[in-house]
Amino acid sequence: MPTMTPANTPTLEGLGRLQPTRARASDFPPIAKAYTRVSQVVRESGLLRRAHWFYASVAVGIALALGGAVTGFILLGDSWFQLLIAGALGIIFTQIAFLAHEAAHRQILSSGPANDRLARWLAGAIGMSYSWWDSKHTRHHANPNRVGKDPDIEVDTISFIEEDAVQARGLVRAITRRQGWLFFPLLTLEGLNLHFHSFTYLFSREPVNGRRTELAIILVRFALVLVPVFLLLPVGMAFAFIGVQLAVFGVYMGASFAPNHKGMPVIAHDAKLDFFSKQVRTSRNIRGGWWATWLMGGLNYQVEHHLFPSMARPHLSKARAIVREHCRTLGVPYTETSLWRSYAIVIEYLNRVGLAARDPFDCPITAQYRRA
Repeated sequence: MPTMTPANTPTLEGLGRLQPTRARASDFPPIAKAYTRVSQVVRESGLLRRAHWFYASVAVGIALALGGAVTGFILLGDSWFQLLIAGALGIIFTQIAFLAHEAAHRQILSSGPANDRLARWLAGAIGMSYSWWDSKHTRHHANPNRVGKDPDIEVDTISFIEEDAVQARGLVRAITRRQGWLFFPLLTLEGLNLHFHSFTYLFSREPVNGRRTELAIILVRFALVLVPVFLLLPVGMAFAFIGVQLAVFGVYMGASFAPNHKGMPVIAHDAKLDFFSKQVRTSRNIRGGWWATWLMGGLNYQVEHHLFPSMARPHLSKARAIVREHCRTLGVPYTETSLWRSYAIVIEYLNRVGLAARDPFDCPITAQYRRA
């Protein structure tokens, strides 16, 4: 008996459930060669070429911003205005994370090994294990929103499918009941969560490629951040500085990645879908043009990024027009919305999933009269 997606989770059959055992290649004849066709147009348009000057300018901008933050930190000294510097560092570290993400997808440099090395150093610079993240992110790209295969919808305090929400216990259950409203407050801890998972992975017994290199980079990174902060600031202010930096980093990271797939259709673990349908139907774009591209590091073009992971950031907007036209021709839904609307969708979706963790005998109307 195949595992189905929960009843209240959106699926690829509208509000119904996807029947994975009945899906055959012949069920999707117009889509079978969709990716081949669209990729041919994209390739002939030159949109898979590298954008070295763009990434060089981004790197210079980040370096100048980081230099300005360090200079401001030194000049301000013992002042609570240092928290502004901490917030700025949270933003800068997130921009570095975007570059690490693009290097991991081999968008920046010409060769795969060179991109891998760059991604390892950039990820280490923000205190994250590249090996851990790459393994997780590769599985996500292969099976976005697929139950049991996409690590990004596995339970980690937040439940993304009802099956996990039902099994929540204790404090996690209490959080799950209102997880939509708590989602953004919880993101303030996402920076700590990324550091924790990175160290747990690097100190695990399983084989890790480049373990010593990553540990060395990350430990040097923490020394360069923590030693000056606790050396030059009072202890209380130093802890506040690190807290603000981590909170801004976590919220910015989560707010950039969350709109991409949360609230989009969830696929049963054994469903049969072609590559084009799977990637387009589970991804959501964010409107906004250049400012959204800068703010989200190109993640606003999530549909195109999933179809062409190695495409450089400046070319995604041009690919969007090509992909939209193919989707219109083939009748494949192409999802695009505003940033604020995407957040509302995420909150609504997580709250709906969280209902499964509530007591089935607890009537909201009755509870309202009890409080009165």
